[in-house]
Amino acid sequence: MSEFDKLTDRFNSGSYKWDIKENELPMWVADMDFNTAPAVVSALYERVDHGIFGYNIVPDEFFESYRKWWGNRHDFNIEKEWMMFCTGVVPAISSIVRKLTTVGENVLIQSPVYNIFYNSILNNGRNVLSSDLVYDDGAYRIDFADLEAKLAMKQTTLMILCNPHNPIGKIWDKSTLRKIGDLCAKHHVLVVSDEIHCDITAPGKSYIPFASVSDNNLNNSITLIAPTKAFNLAGLQTSCIVVADEYLRHKVNRGINTDEVAEPNSFAVTATIAAFEHGSEWLEQMKEYVQTNKQTATAFIREQIPQIKVVESEATYLMWLDCSSITTASDKLVEFIREATGLILSSGQEYGPNGSGFVRMNVACARERLEDGLARLEKGIKGFKI
Repeated sequence: MSEFDKLTDRFNSGSYKWDIKENELPMWVADMDFNTAPAVVSALYERVDHGIFGYNIVPDEFFESYRKWWGNRHDFNIEKEWMMFCTGVVPAISSIVRKLTTVGENVLIQSPVYNIFYNSILNNGRNVLSSDLVYDDGAYRIDFADLEAKLAMKQTTLMILCNPHNPIGKIWDKSTLRKIGDLCAKHHVLVVSDEIHCDITAPGKSYIPFASVSDNNLNNSITLIAPTKAFNLAGLQTSCIVVADEYLRHKVNRGINTDEVAEPNSFAVTATIAAFEHGSEWLEQMKEYVQTNKQTATAFIREQIPQIKVVESEATYLMWLDCSSITTASDKLVEFIREATGLILSSGQEYGPNGSGFVRMNVACARERLEDGLARLEKGIKGFKI
């Protein structure tokens, strides 16, 4: 039996994902049900045994662990002076929006996309401007004519890129990233690249850091990276901001310090170093397990629920399911499935209007739990009436 088959009981543990009724099964928020890498747990026990949890610095080892990981795994050489600690990718995005744009300006996204992007933009008085991804024959692509037209708008000053893209699980290739970078530089639009899902790729697949593609991309971007998705550490509040341009870096640094999101808790640094220095083997095993889960789910859906189309993905542990032949009101669909079966999924409408015929399903769980979820999904779909 694999360690990933373990059914850890997360009820009454303060888990956001598992704060549910006893008969319900959450397969929505991007939080794995796997215990994190043993090396991380061991390092945290050692830190706890020290017994003092005062104010913390960010040591050189923190940044060096990122530098080695991105250099060795992603062929991107990050200079230490480019890097800043932040308590999370979302706090970083919100801080950057506040510091580097003005109220009333446009922040461009590519819908369907991570729903919290909308919050970071709208809560700060900026306008969401979407260059919607085009869904064609079961796959997504960028409409570059539309993208350039919206980047060219005088009020558009920032683009938030999702690389790899959540929720569709797409890895953007080098030519696409270069074209985005060139267009943004041409129209004086800064790029914030959220790369938090980058280490959860299908076996044999790798992602390309946006900033690694060209000088244009490097000098006109802010990259957000973290071990939190790959190693299930979101509750430890740790991430890194990478900014090569000195002027931009100064602005970002002032923003995260003003917002008080630039100092680590007593476990954030320890967990990060342990994950990047000793978690590689665990990560590869986890990716294989998730890939098998995706294959299992895809086969089940094709055979038992053919009304649903699985959008093929290359990254993340999330599945994007096309339910448009059943309904375009995915909020009503997921509500019905939860009430009828206890299965909790994410409505595609959370990710933008063009996600309304889709649902998102998290398959980073033990196979027994996945099979339970798939059976509930089948029951819910077959009982749903428009």
